Order: sequence, then structure tokens, then C-alpha cells
Amino acid sequence: MIINDKFKNSMFTMLFSDPDILRELYCALEGVSLPKDVPVTINTLENALFMGRINDVSFEIGGKLVVLVEHQSTINANMALRLLMYIGRVYEKIIEGGNVYSAKLLKIPRPEFFVLYNGTDPFPDKKIYRLSEAFEKLKELGLEEKDTPALELVVRVVNINDGRNGEIAARCEKLEEYSVFVSKAREFIKKLGSREEGIKKTVRYCVKHGILKEFLKLHAMEVLSMLFTEWNLDDAIAVARKEAREDGIEEGMEKGHVSEKLKIARNLLAEGSTLEFVQKITGLDLETITNL
Repeated sequence: MIINDKFKNSMFTMLFSDPDILRELYCALEGVSLPKDVPVTINTLENALFMGRINDVSFEIGGKLVVLVEHQSTINANMALRLLMYIGRVYEKIIEGGNVYSAKLLKIPRPEFFVLYNGTDPFPDKKIYRLSEAFEKLKELGLEEKDTPALELVVRVVNINDGRNGEIAARCEKLEEYSVFVSKAREFIKKLGSREEGIKKTVRYCVKHGILKEFLKLHAMEVLSMLFTEWNLDDAIAVARKEAREDGIEEGMEKGHVSEKLKIARNLLAEGSTLEFVQKITGLDLETITNL
């Protein structure tokens, strides 16, 4: 199966591309209130290589906060590391023109990191991932472990499936409606036995019942196209992982065997997979995949 993952755009990123909705989303996730006149500036990363988004949503609130939000249907244990790489580039964008070698301290907005999970695998309402969980242990070098690492990044994962974290859903109407949309789509796909027909029926149902009504009326065809691509990609990733397990490759990948990763990358590229899809499967950097 050849997946068109050229664009990072998705229904989620399209829906949450409005500053007012993002302000509401942040307040819901944090359980706080902000005045409606506090400015929100979207600075989501883009890359000409993909001609689309690199991360899902990134935005500043009043120049004091920078919030990175990732939307995942499968939990990635490397999200803290990925967000670390994202935030460095986001800060480069924010301080563009600023001199980091100047004696004067450059003020930067405080970062917050969220992953919104709506997959089908069992997952708690909330969970914390820390970058330090990935750090190698120092005992093998005969050194003592430090209580506080020199670098840390904390990611809050929130389960946004329909019926979960009700207090958050109640504070952000669009998030609640998005969760209902995904839930209905799964229900209709299972009932009809067809992804295409299930998604089409979901759009009709939600418009009729006032769920994301105006958004779907304006962007129905784009939403259908994006969902077919997104969910086919999810299936492709699941199939690739299953085949990797059957071939005994996944264990090697988890242990960091580069040769196995390169083998998988070559096979995926030969089948027509895109660079971003290959990166998601193997974890290799883009330069290595591009050279392949």
C-alpha cells in the first residue's frame, strides 16, 4: 500500500488552526481562564521538504507561553525527544533576528507540551512522559546517578476519546465535538464494513446533529480526503509493525540496530513510501533516509 503522507495536515490541525479555539483548548487543558483579548500567535513548524506541517500545532499566548500540541492515535514513547527537537526549532523561529551571543539575556516564552491521544488501545485519562526516562544509566561507567538531570522535558498526555476527561471536554466545545466525531466514525465504519462509507455517513450524521456543523459544511471534501489518508497511514504503520515482529526485526529496532532500520527503510522506500512515513516507522533521521 502506497500512502500519500506528503502533507502533515490533518482534520485535527485544520480544526485547531483558529487562535480563539487554541486559547480555549489551552485553558481547558490547564484548567485556567484567560481573557479573550490575550493574543494567540500560531507558529507551527513548516518544512519545504514535506510542503506541510512538521509538528501538529504550536502557538504563543501573549508572548509569555509557547504551547506545543501533538495529536496521536498511537502512543509514541519518543514523544518527549521529538518535542525537544521541535521546541528548539520553534525558539529559533521566535527569536529570529535576535542575537544569542549577545551579553543581554534574551527572554523566551515558557514552554508547555501536550499530546492528545484518541487511539483504540487502552490508555489512562492522563499520563506524564519525561525526557529523562530515555537517558542512559551512568552506573555502567561507575558514576552515581544524579537526582536532577541537566536537561528535562515533561509531556502531558491526555486521553481525548469520547467520554474521557469530561471536565476538559466541557471547557472546550471543539475538542468535545472532535472526540464525538471520531467515536461516531469508528462506530459507522465497523457497522458498515467500509471505511469510505463509514466516514461519509459520519460527516452527514454530525452535520445533521450540529457536531462540527459549520466546519464540516465548509471543508467536507478536504476532511474526507485527509481522513482517508490519515487512517490508511495508521493501518500501514500497524501492518509494518506486525510484519517487523514476525520477521524478528522489531526487537532489533528497539535495541537500536541501525542495519535493521536501514533494511526496513530501503524496503519501504522501494514500495513508494514517503520520507516522513519511513521516519515514523524506523526512527532514522531525515538526512539518512534522503541519502537512501
